[in-house]
Amino acid sequence: MLPYTFLRYLLPRPYLLSPNAVFLSEEHLMHDDIDNLEMQEWLDALQSVIRHSGKERATELIKALSDRATDAGVSLPAAITTPYRNTIPVNAEKRMPGDLFMERRIRSLIRWNALAMVVRANQNADGIGGHISSFSSAATLYDVAFNYFFRGNDGEENGDLVFFQGHSSPGIYARSYLEGRLDEEKLDNYRREVGGNGLSSYPHPWLMPDYWQFPTVSMGLGPIQAIYQAHIMRYMSARDLSPRGNRKVWAFLGDGECDEPESLGAISLAGREGLENLIFVVNCNLQRLDGPVRGNGKIVQELEGVFRGAGWNVIKVLWGRHWDALLEKDTSGMLQKRMDEVCDGELQNYKANGGAYTREHFFGKYPETAELVKDMTDDEIFALNRGGHDPYKVYAAYAAAMEHKGQPTVILAQTVKGYGLGAAGEAANDTHSVKKLDLESLKGFRDRFAIPLTDKELEEVPYYRPSPDSPEMKYMRERREQLYGFVPSRKTNFPALEIPGLDAFSALTKGSGEREQSTTMAFVRALSVLVKDKKMGKNVVPIVPDEARTFGMEGMFRQLGIYSSQGQKYTPEDHGEIMYYKEDKKGQILEEGINEAGAMSAWMALATAYSNYNVPMVPFYIYYSMFGFQRIGDLAWAAGDMQARGFLIGATAGRTTLNGEGLQHQDGHSHLLASTIPNCHPYDPAYGYELAVIMQHGLKRMYEDKENCFYYVTVENENYVQPEMPKGVEEGIVRGIYKLKAAKPKAKKHVQLIGGGAILREVIAAAEILEKEFDVASDIWSLTSAVEAGREAGDVARWNMLHPEETPRKSWIEEQFAGNESPVVASTDYMRSYVDPLRNFIDGDLTVLGTDGFGRSDTRASLRRFFEVDRNYVAVAALAGLASQGKIKPAEVTEAIKRLGVDPEKLNPRFC
Repeated sequence: MLPYTFLRYLLPRPYLLSPNAVFLSEEHLMHDDIDNLEMQEWLDALQSVIRHSGKERATELIKALSDRATDAGVSLPAAITTPYRNTIPVNAEKRMPGDLFMERRIRSLIRWNALAMVVRANQNADGIGGHISSFSSAATLYDVAFNYFFRGNDGEENGDLVFFQGHSSPGIYARSYLEGRLDEEKLDNYRREVGGNGLSSYPHPWLMPDYWQFPTVSMGLGPIQAIYQAHIMRYMSARDLSPRGNRKVWAFLGDGECDEPESLGAISLAGREGLENLIFVVNCNLQRLDGPVRGNGKIVQELEGVFRGAGWNVIKVLWGRHWDALLEKDTSGMLQKRMDEVCDGELQNYKANGGAYTREHFFGKYPETAELVKDMTDDEIFALNRGGHDPYKVYAAYAAAMEHKGQPTVILAQTVKGYGLGAAGEAANDTHSVKKLDLESLKGFRDRFAIPLTDKELEEVPYYRPSPDSPEMKYMRERREQLYGFVPSRKTNFPALEIPGLDAFSALTKGSGEREQSTTMAFVRALSVLVKDKKMGKNVVPIVPDEARTFGMEGMFRQLGIYSSQGQKYTPEDHGEIMYYKEDKKGQILEEGINEAGAMSAWMALATAYSNYNVPMVPFYIYYSMFGFQRIGDLAWAAGDMQARGFLIGATAGRTTLNGEGLQHQDGHSHLLASTIPNCHPYDPAYGYELAVIMQHGLKRMYEDKENCFYYVTVENENYVQPEMPKGVEEGIVRGIYKLKAAKPKAKKHVQLIGGGAILREVIAAAEILEKEFDVASDIWSLTSAVEAGREAGDVARWNMLHPEETPRKSWIEEQFAGNESPVVASTDYMRSYVDPLRNFIDGDLTVLGTDGFGRSDTRASLRRFFEVDRNYVAVAALAGLASQGKIKPAEVTEAIKRLGVDPEKLNPRFC
């Protein structure tokens, strides 16, 4: 009976009624097959083990019994959840050392000012938006962390990294207002940023670079970033770049947010690596934007099972201390049974409908639970608080999380959405949308939180801040001084890196001789130059999802090592080879598995290390081009917001260049997606020397000049001879376009041919066809970035429009094509809309060829003909341009179409 007894104790969750006793549930007592007396004896024996030998010994015994049962073929019920109660028993709670009443007054003032800020904003400009209810449920969770745990950046060590839940930003601003960091004008400009003196709607480092550390309001991005931030913190420490110490990464998120795949998608990494520097705080107010998260279920239990199964330490903070006495009195176990069985939709109803409803529908289900509250008033029942609103319970959970070793910790804190709003929205389905309160609701809020404002003053919804020398203000300052400064706070300066000159990349600028090489391999050679550089080599971090061999990077495995927090506990299968798979605790490469979102999150952590670690890192995230911006676009946008620096390398790029992989692998639009991020600079080099110029210029721009930007560079897997760099082309490469070859002078028939990336070689071939077969001369241009050329042209056009009386300026591309009268044809491996924006800035009629439509597998030659970007289509387009100018007869174009094998009736590839 012993194994069964212990397993029944552990797995079906019998009801623990006090720290000193274990009682059987009604289910146990009614089970005919169980000897009740013997069962109670064994449960008492377990309690004796706990009391005399400790919980660790009890855990060992239960584990051993579980293993023995499994060996014997006993079917064990799957259970990785615990009873619906607080994880930390009352007698094990660490006591909060501060002044509870002082902190409650401060917290009440923060609540009021957060509410006032949103209400005033919407009174002044209806529809400006903002959120009250999210912070109202989380105020205590933040307040306790601010008072005792969040470490600022003013100490000898770097401060904590905090991912605030975006919808709670009004409460963070309200605290900063009390601290004197923000004034009333700032608060009145909440969500009114255009004038330059406002507060951003949510955490946005781009808009508030000295304040917010991370953009988080796009649901799910905060959690995955936090996990990889903790991962990178360990990486930086292991490589002796920045000591970890006791620094923590905190992530605050909502229970509804956990439905986003990114929220939970990387928790196994945190558990696998034992990221004890990571703390999740999930505000379980049981509501999403429109209603309950799991109205028919229990989201806390679901999350507990998921996190516990992923190897996390789980701490549940469900019931406030007003419940402690009731739980102590519950000798029947029926109160715990009621807590376990009630669904979240009903838990929401109890707070929405008051104490009488709770008495009838919660306590009234069983005689034993009704008896527990017979002497309590309805108001006293309603005042039974939830754990996330009890600072003592929250403090105990945070203290336990800080001390826990070997695992990340998640705190599941039960709260009430719209807490304190009363009839205006407490626990109501539409509480998320509350942005205004009527006067009576404001009075109720004021009275509940003892805000010292008169009825008359309430009409203006004023802010309230005590004098600087008041006890409250002194207390706040003292707490933050002891914790090394204000939070949130972001560093913006960093020591510049010394970037090698272009001559360091001579292996690329001198060409490949007669040897053929892809631009992907040229990139690998450039990366090798950087990692060997004595000044900045250690700061370079190659990141790959799981394609290093595809990209020809396996030579770096042994040279740099692949970072692993555990080192390498096995002998790799290929250990006898030169380029064997080498994992190392001090490895420099990050190989993040088949996980683009995870690899991108690691890149973001390193791309902002200059701010969060005061160590500028140079991350290169190399991935299948198609699986970049298309898959991680939301993260890439957040990277722009957080002022990331580094390189995203879209390898095996192009719609026709990656010829055998087909529809889901062939990228013809990543440059368009990259162009949507204002501080991302996209390039598509055709040659190794172009790549070298772009990389060297980007490094200088980001790490010497300290410009807030990052680079996206596509490289291809097509092998061809890499030429030596012509003289004087550096500026044109950087600015997006340069003349690669000039036409013969005084040609009667002349065209301008533009080629981008791998298709540049088709354009060169088209020029040869035009010259030999049609007596047409061509200027050949290499288009390294239609986005950069177009952006500059647009900026110049704007300046000219706004300065009508001054001499008009010309952009780079306008200067290159100034006075051109010849037809212009541009062909790239990307959609036509990539180049189309240049049309207004090029003198001469422009025809754009591009790879619109779905990709497919075939030979490169077949694909380029199918998408109408090959040499023959370029030649036909050039001749058609000459015919439209009357320089040749249309019949000559018809003849060329036949001669070059172009099918005029072929279906448009966009429709295929």
